Amino acid sequence: MKTNLSIGKLAKAADVGVETVRYYQRRGLLETPSETGGMRRYSDDHVDRLRFIKRAQTVGFTLEEVADLLSLNDNRDHHVARQLASEKIQDIELRITRLGKMADALRQLVRECECGGEDMPCPIIRMSLE
Repeated sequence: MKTNLSIGKLAKAADVGVETVRYYQRRGLLETPSETGGMRRYSDDHVDRLRFIKRAQTVGFTLEEVADLLSLNDNRDHHVARQLASEKIQDIELRITRLGKMADALRQLVRECECGGEDMPCPIIRMSLE
C-alpha cells in the first residue's frame, strides 16, 4: 500500500478534482489523513475509496446513499447492499417510465405543431403557458 500521495496525485489517480476530494472529506465520505512533515499523505486505499464513490454515483446512487454503502461491512452486509441496489433499480425504472411519458407527451405536441396551420397558436408554446 502506497502512502505517499499528495492530494493532487490522489485526485489525479482517482480521476477527480482536488476540490472533489476536499468536498468528500467535508461530507465524511473520505478520511482526512493527519499531516506528516507539513503535508497530508494519502494511500492507495484512498484512491480505491474515491473510485468506489465515483462508480456508485455513475450507476445512480446519491452521495447520501454512497455513505450508507460505505458504512456496510464488506463481509457481512451483502443483504443490505443488495436491498439498497434493488431499491435504486426500482427508482431508476420509475424515472425511466416517467421520462417515457414525458417524451410521448412532447412527441404528441410536435405532431400537433406539424399539423397545425400558421394562423393557429403553437401547441408547444400554448402548453408551456398554461
